[in-house]
Amino acid sequence: MSQSASLESDFPAPAETTASILNTLPDISLPSKGCSPRTQQQIDLLLLALEALELGASEQMLAIAKQLNVDSIIKNRVSLWRLRCSNPWRRSYTREDLTLIQAKALVIIAGYRAKDLMVNIRQLLLAEQQMREKNLPIDNHFRLSEYLERFRAHFRSRMNSRRAKVSAYIASEEQLNELALSLLNKLLFCTGTRGIQRVWFSLFDGEVA
Repeated sequence: MSQSASLESDFPAPAETTASILNTLPDISLPSKGCSPRTQQQIDLLLLALEALELGASEQMLAIAKQLNVDSIIKNRVSLWRLRCSNPWRRSYTREDLTLIQAKALVIIAGYRAKDLMVNIRQLLLAEQQMREKNLPIDNHFRLSEYLERFRAHFRSRMNSRRAKVSAYIASEEQLNELALSLLNKLLFCTGTRGIQRVWFSLFDGEVA
C-alpha cells in the first residue's frame, strides 16, 4: 500500500496551460466518438468516493478546475453534474458520452484531490488493514465507518436501483463497502509516481482500438 510521495511527473504546476495539463494524460484511441459507459461509470465513482471523504467536495473540485485552468471544460456545478451524469448507473443518466478531453479533466481533478487528501486516505486504508488483522468489523473504526456510511448513502441516493448491478450493491452492505474501499485504493494509487497515468489507462482496459 506504500506509494511514493514524488508527484512532479503526475501533477504539473497550476500555472501551466490547460493543454499542457491535459497532456499529462496520454490520448487513447477509442473505437467510438466518446468514452464507453464503463469508463464514465468508473470516473464518476472515483468522484463519489471523494465526496464521501470530505464535505464540500464539489466546491473543492470546482476550485481545482479553476486553479488548473480547466474551468472552460468544467464551468460550474451544473456542468460538473452533467458530466457526471454520463454514468449509466445514475438515476439522472443523460445518455451523453464524455469526450476524451472531458474525461481527462475529471480524472486530473480526482488526482489533485487525492493528493490533497493523501494522509486521510492512507489512514483509512491502514485502519481497514488493522481491523481485518484483528478480525473485527471494519465499521467498528469510527473514521472508516464514517467514510463507508457516507459512500453508501451517496450511492443509494444517486444510483438507479433498477440497474441489476446497482441493485446488487444496494442489497449487500458488504459489497458496497468493498466497492468504497477499492475506490479508496485507486485514489491512493493516483498519488504515487505516474499513478494517475496508470489509473487513466486502467479506465480503458479492453477498450483501446
